[in-house]
Amino acid sequence: MATIFTRIIDGEIPGTFVHRDDLCVVFMSINPLARGHALVVPIEEIDHWIDASPELNAHLFAVARRIGRAQEAAFHCDRVGLIIAGYEVPHAHIHVIPTNSMSELSFANAAASVDRDDMEAAATAIRAALAG
Repeated sequence: MATIFTRIIDGEIPGTFVHRDDLCVVFMSINPLARGHALVVPIEEIDHWIDASPELNAHLFAVARRIGRAQEAAFHCDRVGLIIAGYEVPHAHIHVIPTNSMSELSFANAAASVDRDDMEAAATAIRAALAG
């Protein structure tokens, strides 16, 4: 059975995408820790990031770095945090989170829902920073 992320990648479930290439996608989190929280997700269903090839991991982190730079520009944050937890969805993914303090990197702070307009505005800001 396909993971929820595969269903988002395949367009069965809506997602707010900011990047797509042959190996991965980046879409906005629906339970963000901060405004602009994005997920870098390999297209291939891999449960645990350590099971991905070194080449795929290198690509995922390169994309995460690019997204992080765009988040810095778009949201003027102090840092961009990364989290690879792997418990919430059995499909490897990297959380890329614009932050202004360490306390913002806690899943206890995850929003239960997100306003669609706010998420779209954050995605537009990231896309603009990627293009610029």
